[in-house]
Amino acid sequence: MRLLSVVAIVAIHYTTIINAFSTIPSTSTISRTSSSIISRRRYNDSKLYSTKAKAELVSNQDAALGPDGFQSNRIRNFSIIAHIDHGKSTLADRLLESTQTVANRDMQNQLLDNMDLERERGITIKLQAARVLYKSKEDGEMYLLNLIDTPGHVDFSYEVSRSLAACEGALLVVDASQGIEAQTLANVYLAIENDLEVIPILNKIDLPAADPDRVTEEIEDTIGLDCENIVRASAKSGIGIDDILESIVKYVPPPKPSTGGPFRALIFDSLFDSYRGVIVFFRVVDGAVKKGDKVRFLASKAEHDVTEVGIMQPNQVPVDCLRAGEVGYMCGSIKDVLDARVGDTITLSSEYKEAAKKLDPNSKGDEDESPITPLPGYSESVPMVFCGVFPVDADQYENLRDALGKMRLNDAAITYEPETSGAMGFGFRCGFLGLLHMDVVRERLEREYDLDLIQTAPSVVYKVTKGEGDKMTTEIVDAPSKMPEILRDMEVLEPYVKMEILTPSEYNGQIIELGQERRGILKDIKYLTPTRSTIIYEVPLAEVITDFFDQLKSRTQGYASMEYQLIEYRPGNVIRLDVKINYEDAPPLATIVHVDAAQTVGRRLVASLKELIPRQMFKVPIQACIGAKVVASAAISPMRKDVLAKCYGGDLSRKKKLLQKQAKGKKRMKAMGKVNVPQEAFMAVIKLDKSAGN
Repeated sequence: MRLLSVVAIVAIHYTTIINAFSTIPSTSTISRTSSSIISRRRYNDSKLYSTKAKAELVSNQDAALGPDGFQSNRIRNFSIIAHIDHGKSTLADRLLESTQTVANRDMQNQLLDNMDLERERGITIKLQAARVLYKSKEDGEMYLLNLIDTPGHVDFSYEVSRSLAACEGALLVVDASQGIEAQTLANVYLAIENDLEVIPILNKIDLPAADPDRVTEEIEDTIGLDCENIVRASAKSGIGIDDILESIVKYVPPPKPSTGGPFRALIFDSLFDSYRGVIVFFRVVDGAVKKGDKVRFLASKAEHDVTEVGIMQPNQVPVDCLRAGEVGYMCGSIKDVLDARVGDTITLSSEYKEAAKKLDPNSKGDEDESPITPLPGYSESVPMVFCGVFPVDADQYENLRDALGKMRLNDAAITYEPETSGAMGFGFRCGFLGLLHMDVVRERLEREYDLDLIQTAPSVVYKVTKGEGDKMTTEIVDAPSKMPEILRDMEVLEPYVKMEILTPSEYNGQIIELGQERRGILKDIKYLTPTRSTIIYEVPLAEVITDFFDQLKSRTQGYASMEYQLIEYRPGNVIRLDVKINYEDAPPLATIVHVDAAQTVGRRLVASLKELIPRQMFKVPIQACIGAKVVASAAISPMRKDVLAKCYGGDLSRKKKLLQKQAKGKKRMKAMGKVNVPQEAFMAVIKLDKSAGN
């Protein structure tokens, strides 16, 4: 009896302990609870911060607008353009810091470069806009300055052209030590085509190698800009920043005043947010828009209610209203990425319907012809390089399609269409402006959308003509696997580009040698100064998208720069070079080469693939073929188990029996085995080892 009572007491205590422990939340529950509290606090803090920022902004904006209300002549819209690594982003940092737009505690280098990829690579990929309030020292008036920081690489020139269309002026930043480079010329010509006021700025004047007088003379002689009021500055040291701000106020013209017509705004950028939908960045040309309005996109004919309008400072700050001349953003719970396209015109739905009724009293506002004149948008980007993008896991195909749609919203230069490959499955054929653009987009897709992708070797677009006279037909070939067998009545046209190379004159010989190796046609050599020259070539685009840029930099010790643009299609003697792995065609590895270089490229390609494809348990032959003719071959030796290790002496027939048994197994494995090709092998055609295959 006593034993039973002791057992009962122990059971009661055990139950009490278990119940007590069960009331303690688990570690995961604690972490979830704490994270939700933290996120709620962050939301409340951000909400509080945005409210404070909004109140302060409204008071400053009222001061900027003056006692007479809104005045568009106090607004200055400008872009910062330059060659890569000439100090655009650093100058944007100093402008934000000197005008106290960003608090010192929040300041960091390359503040507007908000992507991890931009910071890792040290380049600007996306245009970024910010609003600055500046009080002029000359007239004491407050001005609203809308600045747009732009990329400097040739592959992102479409971003530059879109930003310039939203401005009236541009700051041309030139490195005082390096002088004018290729992209400097390309960007300044874009600005002049858009009829912008260009303000030249000499940056990095505090460097020991800086030569401001020489570079100023280069700008006057090469571009033809008046450098009498050129600003000498150092963005890193903060020299001349006030002079730059005064030059913006003085020389950049204000936006044209509103015509009094209906609201019209031009979309120059957009992005997709998982919580707020599509965020549209635009510049107001006529009228005004505020929260609660219903807007209509003229190209897509979609209508949405505006849930928020605001400005970039550089963080997004909501405001009550945006008027003519201002740059800002808009949210409207837009879920379809095709509704808000870059270059489209935004109008108010009510004004659109009123204008439609004036033209036709029976109109409902759904006609194809718009009663409101759309703004001139942007010219469509012309892709230079195409490649196939396939998911490693076939189940991720839908995710890849959604990711490309959202990516195109943020980067309008991308084109894509579905593609099917026997070896790779379902994927997309994507078009890019260059190799760097292609590499950046692939990395963004993998990082931002958590995708595992395989990318085929890049290629250019060829045209194949067949027949003569009225019976002539033209076929577009954007993948090597689509290139047909060239018959007698067929002709292949390949794209040519006009390339301008700026270099120190001492490297002219090496560059001309490189141009001749790549089937280039030398058109002109201009000497800008006694020590710097411009070499103009016409080169097949297929030769440029390989390792041309790397070779140019290595032969000129990094001093040369290049810029190119597509000019026309010309007849070319090119053929398709197929690759067979284990006697099976590998269409993603096929490439189009010139006839004279087919054997050389084939040897280098199979040698590179031999190094990149991992060894198998069986022998893997690799062949480069033109039709049925094998022009180069290599073989990956198999991994082999030493089956004779257990034979200590003994009869020779026993060893032969073991080796024959192993050979039969290898033969059966070769018939059934599959070879997995890594991602690096698909890019082998771009960077072929010059010593490989010799």
